[in-house]
Amino acid sequence: MNSVRIVSLVPSLTEAVAVTLPGALVGVTDWCTQPDGLDAVRLGGTKNPDVPRIIALGPDLVVTNEEENRARDIADLRAAGIEVVVTEIRSVQQAFRELDRVLRACGGDRRPGWLDLAESVWSGMPEPWERVTAVIPVWRRPWMVLGRDTFAGDVLARLGVDNVYADHPDRYPHVPLEELRDSGAEIVVLPDEPYPFGTDDGPESFTMPAACVSGRHLTWYGPSMAQAPGMIGASLRGVLRAL
Repeated sequence: MNSVRIVSLVPSLTEAVAVTLPGALVGVTDWCTQPDGLDAVRLGGTKNPDVPRIIALGPDLVVTNEEENRARDIADLRAAGIEVVVTEIRSVQQAFRELDRVLRACGGDRRPGWLDLAESVWSGMPEPWERVTAVIPVWRRPWMVLGRDTFAGDVLARLGVDNVYADHPDRYPHVPLEELRDSGAEIVVLPDEPYPFGTDDGPESFTMPAACVSGRHLTWYGPSMAQAPGMIGASLRGVLRAL
């Protein structure tokens, strides 16, 4: 039985640790929704965790991400003598390496089967038979889209979707809606997180066809990666047939 006490401040890594090392998590964020029935202390959001409460839990390790968590919270935890693992995940291949590193740091003594399955699914994918250009909003009011060097952007690129803003200087640029409409993109991809885009909230703002996709399968690195190509691909195919 794993005896390491873990706090995870990253929802997708929470799922990965919980599935691989049941019982190891003693604290998670309010946004950690997977797996169902997760039994751990809730510690606030990814951007505003309750640091004193985390310290009081006495974890052996806190799992974080350089994009989702704030540097000052990480520094405060380390100043309290707590070991913190900071992940950087900006591509599918990097996700596999970082997941393996995190799970070993959490006390895993072998690579989990779900991770092998996810890697085999992605490595065995054929080249897309067609490509399409897209804008990929992740927020509105104001509008924010995927820019350069993001995990979700790499997921879509491997599925044949080329991000119009992939070369933007910012990773998550704020772009006016009028500019998005005039970007020349063939489609708009709308994930249901972090902003909950859906068929009634988002597509009406654009003149190009909209693909509403699962945000978990697009942006989470963990067990859901094995199903991501099929889930996202199914959403995309319906839109591509209409082009």
